[in-house]
Amino acid sequence: MTRRELLLGAAAAAAAPALAVPPRTGMGIATTSFMTVRKPPDTYEFLEYCHSLGAGGIQASLASLDPAYLSKLRQRAEEFGMYLEVMAELPKADGDEFERTVAGAKAAGALCVRCAALGGRRYETFSRMSDWQDFVTRSTAAIDRALPIATKHQVPMAIENHKDWTAEELAALIKQRSSEYLGVCLDTGNNIALLDDPAAVVETLAPYAVSTHFKDMAVEPSAEGFLLSEVTLGEGVVDLRRAVETIRRVRPKTRFTLEMITRNPLPVPCLTDKYWATFPDRNGRYLADTLRMVRDAAGKLQKLPRVDGESAAGMLQLEKDNVQQCLYYARTRLGV
Repeated sequence: MTRRELLLGAAAAAAAPALAVPPRTGMGIATTSFMTVRKPPDTYEFLEYCHSLGAGGIQASLASLDPAYLSKLRQRAEEFGMYLEVMAELPKADGDEFERTVAGAKAAGALCVRCAALGGRRYETFSRMSDWQDFVTRSTAAIDRALPIATKHQVPMAIENHKDWTAEELAALIKQRSSEYLGVCLDTGNNIALLDDPAAVVETLAPYAVSTHFKDMAVEPSAEGFLLSEVTLGEGVVDLRRAVETIRRVRPKTRFTLEMITRNPLPVPCLTDKYWATFPDRNGRYLADTLRMVRDAAGKLQKLPRVDGESAAGMLQLEKDNVQQCLYYARTRLGV
């Protein structure tokens, strides 16, 4: 098997034709799909680039809040028939900067503002329950500062399950606030790292899905638990068709936005004491079910994709190849 076949999937790579101008798909692309090398600096340029790949929209930070820039961005997106979702940080102290971003998102025609409460991963960031509880207090306060701003501008806010909240925790947080302007950015793969079943995550969070990070994940056993890696759609353990059908059934207007991160596998050390420090309500069933999934998935890929030693030019091409393969799969196999 060639390296390209390993990274893209042999059958899918063989099936995908080489197209100069790819057909349009309804799936958009998040800038985090190019976070390893390309790191798109400008929203307008990213929109143009994703249009050239055949994407249906983008999720990105706003490079400028200048009214002329926002008007230009909105006009171009409308010309392309593409949607825009904006990435923003939750307000830490006051909401002034967040309000400027939300107002800018509104001016640019964004469907929503996607936020994440934690930049890292729960099991790596916190080693004591009290630290996690402090984070919960700070994060919910930030969400409560942000929500009136989103409501004022009538721009829905989407909180991602970013390897921090379990599906049940995030669903409860959203349900308690019961606002049409607060929902989730449903990441279809992240919560495997928290030992959540990916299908159950979709079922739990789909009713609140304002936005998505649509991805597939592959797993591999390791001494301290398992390794977790984004892979091209159809190559991993996520039931993608079921995810699409579930989200469409309960949130038919929600867009599907690809997050395909090309990088080395992430270690999930679920067999260590530190991992469990902030999961007092998790039990052995979660661990057993996840490790059974890891065992059953062993061998689906020869090995998880790794990028050690790859040149910058090679990484740039891999990122593009992986994203294009995902868009092709979404259009031809998932009807997105």
